[in-house]
Amino acid sequence: MTSSITDTFNSLGLATTSSGSSTKAEKQSLGQEEFLKLLTTQLTHQDPMKPMENGDFLGQMAQFSTVSGIQELQASFKDFATSMNSDQALQAAGLVGRYVSAPSQEALLGAGGNVSGDFELPSSSTNVSLKIINSKTGETVRELDLGTQAAGTTAFEWDGKDKDGNFADPGVYKVEASAWLDGKNTVLATNIKSKVGSVTMGSGSTGLQVNLTGLGSVKFNQIKQIL
Repeated sequence: MTSSITDTFNSLGLATTSSGSSTKAEKQSLGQEEFLKLLTTQLTHQDPMKPMENGDFLGQMAQFSTVSGIQELQASFKDFATSMNSDQALQAAGLVGRYVSAPSQEALLGAGGNVSGDFELPSSSTNVSLKIINSKTGETVRELDLGTQAAGTTAFEWDGKDKDGNFADPGVYKVEASAWLDGKNTVLATNIKSKVGSVTMGSGSTGLQVNLTGLGSVKFNQIKQIL
């Protein structure tokens, strides 16, 4: 029986092992047709004094079906992932030149322009403020008192003027939102309205990157809102 099964393996182009050493495989996978041919050969040449139980054959078939199903599932997921990536790339390309809201601690101020965004308050606060800080010098250019705010999303806008009422120089400024929560002053994460300059097609863990004008890049799935 052993030689017959070995001959069947060889006829199918599959590698067999001999004396503990393995030969190089000509085929890397066992298809359904090959499996059935091996099973038939096994049935034909089994020892009549020690026939295999039906459960043994069913177990072999179940194992093959499981492996085959997993391979098909992996192929399907791969095709699905490729389709999703292509769809995301098309969506991201359509964002170039538009404004989006994305997580950032910095904002780009244009000449005579303004800066807007929002942040999340986990609970209501009677003392909410926003600081605009010069990224190069660390100097506070303007501080806005937002007063009492309820829990949830709080929108803000800086008109681009400093504390003396003059327009600040164009450039990148740090935006720091804070609120009095649970008895202490807490800095909050901000989302900034920014213009999309370009899109970078990443690979692996990098993924699709959206490049914001003057502010660097964020992952496509980090975008909170398309404006």
